[in-house]
Amino acid sequence: MSLSKWKKLTEKELYKNPWWVYRHDTFLLPNGEVGEYFYVHTNGSSMVIPVLDDGRIVMVRQYRYLCDEESLEFPCGGVKAGSDYLRTATEELAQEARFVSSDLRLVGKFNPYNGITNEICRVYVARELKASNARPDATEEFELVLLTPVELDERISSGEIWDGMTIAGWVIARPTIV
Repeated sequence: MSLSKWKKLTEKELYKNPWWVYRHDTFLLPNGEVGEYFYVHTNGSSMVIPVLDDGRIVMVRQYRYLCDEESLEFPCGGVKAGSDYLRTATEELAQEARFVSSDLRLVGKFNPYNGITNEICRVYVARELKASNARPDATEEFELVLLTPVELDERISSGEIWDGMTIAGWVIARPTIV
C-alpha cells in the first residue's frame, strides 16, 4: 500500500540567514482539507568520522550555546550555497579536526529532525589522515578528543555524548569501522 502525498499549494520564505531558511507552506491533504506547515529548509549537512591508523576516532569538544554546555561530537557542518556535500565534509574535517583525508567515503545519510527540517545529513568516514593547517570559523573553538570505538560507545551510554546527530552518525558508520 502506498501512502497518500500532500500537495504543496504555496511556499513563503519567512526568514533567511546564511545557514537556513524558515518557511511557511500551505498544502492540500488527500481529503481536500488545506493545512499549514512551518519548517526549516537547509542545503543539508556533512558529518565526518575521522579514524586514525590505530583505530581511534577523532571527536571534537565544543561549546553549544543553546544548551549552554560542552558537547562531544563528530566534525559536522552545513552545506553552504554554491558548495556540495563532499566539499563540506572535506572543509569540516580540516577546520574542526585539523586533518585532511585521502580516503573519504560516504557511508549513509539521515534527517536530524524530520518534523522540523528537510535537512539531510550525509555521513562520511575519513581514513588515511594527515595534519591540516586549516583554522575554524571565528565563532568556533574545538578541543580534539581521541576515543576507541568501545570508549565512544561507553560515553554514549553514560550520556556524556548527547548530541543526536553524533549518535545517529555513529550508528550508521560504526559497522564500517569496527
